[in-house]
Formats: sequence, C-alpha cells, structure tokens
Amino acid sequence: MDGLPLMLARRSIRRYTVADVSLDDEQRLIDAAFAAPSADNARPWHFVVVRDAALRVELSQAHRYAAMLKRAPLVIGVLGQAGAQYWVEDCAAATENILLEATALGLGSVWVGIWENGPQACAAEMRCLDVLGTTTDKWRCLALVGIGHPAERKQPRTQRQVSKLSYERVGRRRR
Repeated sequence: MDGLPLMLARRSIRRYTVADVSLDDEQRLIDAAFAAPSADNARPWHFVVVRDAALRVELSQAHRYAAMLKRAPLVIGVLGQAGAQYWVEDCAAATENILLEATALGLGSVWVGIWENGPQACAAEMRCLDVLGTTTDKWRCLALVGIGHPAERKQPRTQRQVSKLSYERVGRRRR
C-alpha cells in the first residue's frame, strides 16, 4: 500500500460538476473521518453531512472563503466538542482523512477553515454553527469540507521545501 501518490494527488478543488456524490461514497468519507487518530482516543468530534441546497448556500455565505460550497453537492461540517483538550488536532486529522478519501474515490474536495485560533468563536464560526443547528457551548466548528465530482483537473505535485528540512538539528542540511 503506497499512500504518497494519493497524498500528492490531493489538491484543493473548488469547481464541481452537477453530478451528485453517491451515498456509498458519502459513507466511505464518514468512515475515513472516524478512522482518524485521536488523543487518548477521546474522539471529540461530530460530523454534519449537508446535502440540502439552501443550507449549502447559507454555509457558503458564512465565511469569506466559502463561496464554492454552494456548488458542492456535499458539504461535511467538522465539529469539535467545546472544551475538549485536543479537539482541534483530532478534528484536523479527521478532516485530512476526508480529503484523502475523497481523492481516492476520484472526487474533488476543499477544506474551508472556519475556526480561528482563539477561545472565543469568530462571527463566521457562530454563523456556521447556527446553520448546522448547534451553539458554541456544545460544539466548535473547525472546518467545512466541500466535496463533489471535479470540474477542474490539477496535476499531482510535491511541495517539498528543502529550506524547511533539517537533519538531527535545526539548520543542518546534510546527513
């Protein structure tokens, strides 16, 4: 099993065809999310699957970078339990699993970060939670993931930056 080609193929896709995402593919995406690692196996996450067009439009208007969500036939809200110690890390791992599984299924996906690093929810997060039917005392919104059949193609790529790689100690560029 070679995961690197899948990781290199995973790209942010913001344009989708009108074709729907199958329920089987939806289930695989959710299974991938639940397979993510979690600190102390606390699993402080909740996933909200949104197919309703009106709700997707509302979510697309909740954040300045979320416009493409109205055209994605499937949006998954990635929520973390309010007050849980490692909810951000655990939900980030689950989000990456969703993105990778979408790529494996031949789907396009994009991560729209909602949470802004802070103890209080920003306006966009509060709007997302309202659309998703909850509040900040119960859940926080890390991300919205738009998923659909890609209407754009991007080539796999590496983003290796040797200036950000050291061996044994920071700044050591050779073995």
